[in-house]
Amino acid sequence: MAKKKTIEDKTKYRDELLEDIMGAGFGRYAKAIIQERALPDARDGLKPVQRRILYAMYHDGNTWDHPYRKSAKTVGLVIGNYHPHGDSSVYDAMVRMSQDWKVRLPLIDMHGNNGSIDDDPAAAMRYTEVRLAKVTQVMEDDLDKNTVEMAPNFDDT
Repeated sequence: MAKKKTIEDKTKYRDELLEDIMGAGFGRYAKAIIQERALPDARDGLKPVQRRILYAMYHDGNTWDHPYRKSAKTVGLVIGNYHPHGDSSVYDAMVRMSQDWKVRLPLIDMHGNNGSIDDDPAAAMRYTEVRLAKVTQVMEDDLDKNTVEMAPNFDDT
């Protein structure tokens, strides 16, 4: 008569410490985050959130030769279409790209209080207005050359 196999016979357990498993998993996760989000891309020097902001503003026609638009409108456009994260991360990136004491060439022209060199915070997004700086026209001209490969966003659009 054949011997019945029990669940214990089919299951293989590895005897490992939880700290080791969590440490290895977190290490891989942290490395992926740093490579994909935290470090600027060597090809254009932009982080993904910065690239998404510039792309959204360009496609919305919010360029240097048009009037300023409310920052909150741009933040909503970016969050809704390209970057499904908190509004503060998008607005903080916009503010940083407009501060001439933090970047060599500001890519965003911000109208209103965008902070100070003494680390005073920028005004809330409902009080500021933005448009792309004139220097971004050089980047816009090359947008169709696929300098950085385009990838589908969170909803595959």
